[in-house]
Amino acid sequence: MSNAIIEVNHLEKKFGENTVLKDIHFCVEKGEVVSVIGSSGSGKSTLLRCINLLEIPTSGEILFHGENILKQAQLSSYRTKVGMVFQQFNLFNHMTVLENCMVGQTRVLKRNPKEAEEIAKNYLRKVGMIAYIHAYPRQISGGQKQRVAIARALAMEPEVLLFDEPTSALDPEMVGEVLNVMRDLAHSGLTMVVVTHEMAFARDVSSKVVFMDQGVIAEEGHPDIIFNQPKNERTRQFLTRILHQQ
Repeated sequence: MSNAIIEVNHLEKKFGENTVLKDIHFCVEKGEVVSVIGSSGSGKSTLLRCINLLEIPTSGEILFHGENILKQAQLSSYRTKVGMVFQQFNLFNHMTVLENCMVGQTRVLKRNPKEAEEIAKNYLRKVGMIAYIHAYPRQISGGQKQRVAIARALAMEPEVLLFDEPTSALDPEMVGEVLNVMRDLAHSGLTMVVVTHEMAFARDVSSKVVFMDQGVIAEEGHPDIIFNQPKNERTRQFLTRILHQQ
């Protein structure tokens, strides 16, 4: 019996004739921080979007606590348990920071506004954004927007949080503030899957690193092994190139 929260078996995703994911096997255990690395176009974000069912797989299965979610009708219920933080923040521009962190709670989880506000403020405090609750997205920086987006996802109190390149749309000086929040979340025991180009985060914070190449998982394992003794030549080439750039 697997202890995995999420288990992906024989996953394939095609866009027309183009096969983006090929026979993917992937699992996430409770409390793990899994970093997914690889070149642009290797299928990393598509894998994440399939796990959250923003893209529907062409074939294969995705198990959540042992049940195939592709056969379930209640996708909204599943998505409350497997949250997502996007590259471009996806905040509602017409809502304040606080309202952004309340709306999912009241509409999807049916929490009353007072409870939703308390929970939203708690998570905004955790990400260092409590002073900005009355601000609108246009009034705050990219790093601050991403921290609000993380608080919004946390306010739904998911079992797993997916991060799709959460720092790639940020100016370099703002990357650190978001990574610090993510490190704190990792140390708190939150189960996380992070698609990232931040190799220091993948190496230092992850419990497991997955290297994707041309739509397949070429190698996965403990960060020490992946970064210091990769078995796959493609992993070695990728890390040599990316670490040289950084």
